[in-house]
Amino acid sequence: MQKNYDGLKLDNQLCFPLYACSKEIVRMYKPFLDDIDLTYTQYITMMVMWEVEEINVKSLGERLYLDSGTLTPLLKKLEAKGYILRSRSKTDERNLIVSLTDEGRKLRDKAVCIPEKMAGCVRLTREEAFELYRLLHKVLIGINEENENV
Repeated sequence: MQKNYDGLKLDNQLCFPLYACSKEIVRMYKPFLDDIDLTYTQYITMMVMWEVEEINVKSLGERLYLDSGTLTPLLKKLEAKGYILRSRSKTDERNLIVSLTDEGRKLRDKAVCIPEKMAGCVRLTREEAFELYRLLHKVLIGINEENENV
């Protein structure tokens, strides 16, 4: 019996356009983020901080799909820039709390135009963008459920 190798064709892989798209989107963000001296990962971290102002590191990592090995040095850099503070929880010393600083709040004013600039770079209608967002989150939820079952 002859083996079917179609599954190994790059054009048949869902993972490849996801990977390539992600890489290209991050590349498109770079000039906008350079203007505010953030990497993409620092930017998405700050987006969460602008939204919640205070969060424990474990919850932040879960929200961003980042492990502590990635998150710890990233948070140290953001703290060195004066955008966040890290401190131990007063009720449970095991929990590390991340808080937004006044400098971090000021940075939000510099970043507020970035989503609109990026929307101009991605040629999707509002409806297409919403559908893509919905589908990607569906994939993420499925992956997380699969990881919990392993």
